[in-house]
Amino acid sequence: MPKMKTHRASAKRYKLTGSGKLMRRTAFRKHLIVHKPTARLRRISDEGNISSADNERATQALPYAKYIR
Repeated sequence: MPKMKTHRASAKRYKLTGSGKLMRRTAFRKHLIVHKPTARLRRISDEGNISSADNERATQALPYAKYIR
């Protein structure tokens, strides 16, 4: 059976925490931020966890990541 391949876009977008959870960047932060309120920018500056609904798909995309099973 051939090796499983890591989905490279997912590997670049997600970061694994020490406890084994996947972190992602928050959207709407890269450009056009001049007109956004400061409170909104503070709120979206944090990195968020991947929701439980998306966790299974992310797990399949990263077969060699540790602790996310």
